[in-house]
Amino acid sequence: MTSGLASNERPRVCVGIATKGRPDQLAAMLENLASQTLSPDSIIVCCSGPEDVGPLPAGQEVRVVYEAAGLPRQRNGILRALPEGTDLIVFFDDDFYPDPRWLETVSEAFRRDPAIACITGYVVADGILSAGLSKEEALASVAAHDPATTDWVIEGFSPYGCNMAFRCSAIAGLRFDEKLVLYGWLEDRDFGSEVAKRGGRVIKLGRAYGAHLGVKRGRVSGLKFGYSQVMNPVYMHRKNTMTTVEVVRQIGRNVTANLVKSLRPEPYVDRRGRLLGNLIATFDLLRLRLTPERAASL
Repeated sequence: MTSGLASNERPRVCVGIATKGRPDQLAAMLENLASQTLSPDSIIVCCSGPEDVGPLPAGQEVRVVYEAAGLPRQRNGILRALPEGTDLIVFFDDDFYPDPRWLETVSEAFRRDPAIACITGYVVADGILSAGLSKEEALASVAAHDPATTDWVIEGFSPYGCNMAFRCSAIAGLRFDEKLVLYGWLEDRDFGSEVAKRGGRVIKLGRAYGAHLGVKRGRVSGLKFGYSQVMNPVYMHRKNTMTTVEVVRQIGRNVTANLVKSLRPEPYVDRRGRLLGNLIATFDLLRLRLTPERAASL
């Protein structure tokens, strides 16, 4: 695989951010992005309407493009809008706070090894697993982290959508699967598997780290998400982007968690809604209906 990039040339980097219903969070994230030691050559925000984008930080040139709501669809909108000559596309969530050296670290890794097709970073604190992190907590977690403790590379690691980067030449013609609607559960894993099929290295890089706030506002309902938790892995198995073992493990873990925790659900998770969504998807599969897109109409 050729990169189209000279070994002594700095990659041209575009940062893409898909967002919906969180203009204040987007503005805060963009403000934080300005502290990167390597400034991106372009920034593209994709949202479903002007109300999703508030006042943008001064000093940044941000292109805003519009697509109907849905994470895969919006990420595809970003790919279509990439400036000509872009070498690397970096996807950040609007609630991810990268270490100030994230772009520099990842760009250097791509430059040094033309075989790398995808890099995902290390999340030092992930609010998606709890009630969420404040901006201050996220920044403190990043500042406290010693990169020497995570000076490693893991091969074949599925990209994590909140912070992932791709070599543009390695993903030419690829698009995120828009049947994985709404939040697009596992859309990052699906896309990463398609990239890996092309033969490039897909890695997790410990020195590229950050914190994910896990903001709950703007996320889909428990019912819709629960449906995707069961339906999407089976759909991906049919596409050969998940193995049978991975599907069984993924669905088993999610359904078990929803079943057990629905007795005393966390206040920030709709466990009963997720469990009902799990059941609806299971009944659809028993009737031989492979319909990940149905989550949008539940």
